[in-house]
Amino acid sequence: MSDLKKMYSTLLHDHFPDDLRIILGEQELVYKKRTWNIGGEVRGLRYGENPDQPAALYEHVSGGLELDGVAFRGPGQGLVSALTEEHMLQAGKHPGKTNFTDVDNALNILQYLTKRPAAVILKHNNPCGAAWTDQGVEEAVSRAFWADRIAAFGGAIVVNRELTKASAELINSFYFEVVAAPSFEAGAVDILKGRKNLRILEIPGIARLDELAMAPFLDIKALFDGGLVLQKSFQSRIREAADFLPATAEKDGTTYTARKPTAKEMADLIFAWSVEAGVSSNSVIFVRDGVTTGIGTGEQDRVGCVDLTVSKARTKYADLLSFKEQKQSIYELMLAARSDEAKASALADIRARAEAARGGLPGSVVVSDGFFPFRDGADVCMDQGVTAIAQPGGSLRDWEVIRAVNEKSPQVAMVFTGQRSFKH
Repeated sequence: MSDLKKMYSTLLHDHFPDDLRIILGEQELVYKKRTWNIGGEVRGLRYGENPDQPAALYEHVSGGLELDGVAFRGPGQGLVSALTEEHMLQAGKHPGKTNFTDVDNALNILQYLTKRPAAVILKHNNPCGAAWTDQGVEEAVSRAFWADRIAAFGGAIVVNRELTKASAELINSFYFEVVAAPSFEAGAVDILKGRKNLRILEIPGIARLDELAMAPFLDIKALFDGGLVLQKSFQSRIREAADFLPATAEKDGTTYTARKPTAKEMADLIFAWSVEAGVSSNSVIFVRDGVTTGIGTGEQDRVGCVDLTVSKARTKYADLLSFKEQKQSIYELMLAARSDEAKASALADIRARAEAARGGLPGSVVVSDGFFPFRDGADVCMDQGVTAIAQPGGSLRDWEVIRAVNEKSPQVAMVFTGQRSFKH
């Protein structure tokens, strides 16, 4: 067992070159491999996605790209790729590829959430919980964590404001792999260093995410056969309420129009669609009061994604009750209930309350990264007490989905985003 554990603490040597050049027609982009002097030794990434995969991180250092009159992000705009020893306040067990890609996807989400203090917790490159609030970064951290305490275990937490000492205390009371912020309140880093294996990253560029959000980046995906697919990165067209489109459709001479969301619903839909930019498809996101109440990721069918999200929400809600009342996770309580009648009674009560509360989903809004091909996905959402829905629109059955929200009492609102947000 000790030998198996050793592979996770071993740093791989990579043989990737120091320089990387990409030539697109007459435009050349130059990248430099990022290394750090940690503990007296100069090393690059710990390893790739798995301990037997060497990997390298490159920063774009020169050359610009313009396609069809659109200027892409260029040199001097690096965030994760530009990290130096100065920014790595604590290296922990030395960062690997997944540590950085989690932080990077958090920034991909936070670029649209600059107007308020926000926190995103990620695991396996998908958000576990996310929150934004006018009540300060510590409140955002707390809400993001309690949105999914189970999944947050061993995750990366990234905030868009100075990390306070109060936030550091909360983070330190649970297990995280990475914490990143634009800056840290005096004393906050000392608290975080109580976890010696925690990677603590200061990324000043987080403070200018709103500028970066105005330009796309070159998104490169490698194929199994060694080929490459290049695409312009996704950019959300929804930055404010006026960007949503009215949900309207025609069928057999009849026009169907959905209720417009209230200001509060609009605010939650904007937040949800911003988080959606960093979620693997197929996906749906439930949000209430600026906090994710359910995140469904990576499913093959849309109604199945909704079903699983609802089921997970009930489990997470039950876990929250169990953890706060019984000082045990819901799974630890289930195990204890096998031989303890008092625990079995507590478990039954918690499950009943989680079911009655429908996993805390009532009052949420929901966004879908693709249109609803049938009304079934929307129906399942509305059965959980959802009050408003945003989806791309464009389905042959848009009229059917609009009719579904109009039939609900009280009437559920719906708007179209006018764009799809698939992420593969």
